Formats: sequence, C-alpha cells, structure tokens
Amino acid sequence: MKIIMLLALFIAVGCILATGCIAAQPKPTPVNATTAPTNTFTPFVQTTTIPGSIAPLNTTNASNTTNATQKLKGPLRVSISGYPVNLNVTIDDENAGMVTKEKPLDLMLPEGIHNVSVCVGEICEKETVSIVFAKKTFVDFGDRLRKDVEFPEPTARIVQFFKNGNGVTVSVEFINPSSKEVVLSTELSLGYSYIDPRSGTRKGESSKKNIIETMRPNSRYTYDMDLNFVYGDAFLYDSPQMGPITIK
Repeated sequence: MKIIMLLALFIAVGCILATGCIAAQPKPTPVNATTAPTNTFTPFVQTTTIPGSIAPLNTTNASNTTNATQKLKGPLRVSISGYPVNLNVTIDDENAGMVTKEKPLDLMLPEGIHNVSVCVGEICEKETVSIVFAKKTFVDFGDRLRKDVEFPEPTARIVQFFKNGNGVTVSVEFINPSSKEVVLSTELSLGYSYIDPRSGTRKGESSKKNIIETMRPNSRYTYDMDLNFVYGDAFLYDSPQMGPITIK
C-alpha cells in the first residue's frame, strides 16, 4: 500500500516538474519599432454627369462654368414709325427678323455693343446700341428713312408742267430704289377746254399718253412728255394727272 502511494506521489511530482519546464520558456526580446498608421479613409466627392458629356463633372465647377459662358440678356425694340414698307432688321450682320410700319421688332440680346441696321435697296440706316440687362433699348429708323429714302418702292411722279405751243409739257420723274430692273406702266392725262373756231363755242377735251418705262436698278431720272391739244383757240387746262402705277 505504501509502495503504491509513493509511486503515485512520484508520478505527480514528475508531471508538475514537466509542466513547469514547458511554461518556463524564455520570452523573446521586444524590438523597438514604430509602425506608421495607414489612412484607409477615401474622401467622398459628389459628382454629377451633365447630359451629353463623357465624364462626370464636379457639381460646383459645372455651375461656375455655366454662369461664366452664358451672358445676361437685355431687351431691344426696333421700329420704323410708319415707314410704308416691311424691312429686314440685321443685328451684327445677321438677319434678326422683320419690322413693319404697324409692328416693331422686339428682341433679347446678350449684354454688350451691337450693330443694328435696316436697308432699302442699297441705302442702309445703321445704329450702334449698348445692351444692358433688364434695361430696354429703343431704336427708331423712321425719320432717317423718310429723309434718305423718300420712295422705298419703284414709282413715278409728276414734278412740273408748263404750256408748250399747242399742248402741255409734263416732266415725269422715274424712281427705282430696288436692286433689280423693273418695268413701270401708267397713264398720263390732261383735261382742257378750247373754243371751236367753226362754231365759236367752248368744248371740253382730254389728252392722254400711255407710259411704259424700263427702270434701271437704283436709278432716278426725269423725262419730259408732251400732251397735245386738238386744233382750237383760247385753251384752258387743268393740272396733268397720273393714273395707277403697275410694276413688273
């Protein structure tokens, strides 16, 4: 019995000694080293893609670019104050629309200096304007057109007349402000009275002359035309008249 207890005690002591040997292994010597921290945070940038673009753009930069490239606009009204033709309005050498004697042309133009013009044939009236945001600018060409281009369309008129022997000479002015050749047709007439030498009574009569004139482009000239009386005495005559004018 004692031998068994001694053997058990011996085994127990041996196990304890063996465990102590394993646990008593020396610790490694610590190394003095500093590890730099690694920043694993990725900053978030809000982006947006503009339709039609290839790459996404920063929202703030896109807004600033749009504001920089788009100029503010201001209103412009162009009129001709009753001038009797319809005219094209040119802004900076580009057609901007039509102005009429009844209706002005209203436009919105970018801020800055612009050249405005209207033309009748080869005669043009021009104006330089400064457009400002929210400030209306007015240009009226009516007075200048009436002064420089009295007749905006091809026409003819009687400028003077006088007694010339057995009739009346009428000076007719032909005017063609257009850039093309036209044919004008009209009738010239003169009412008059005379005393018939055979009967001694006063009679009424008229003298007429048809006019067909080919008018050169941008031309203005005068012809004298004679309206003759019939045989008689003591002639009295009215002012010569021009009939309706046809242009082809």
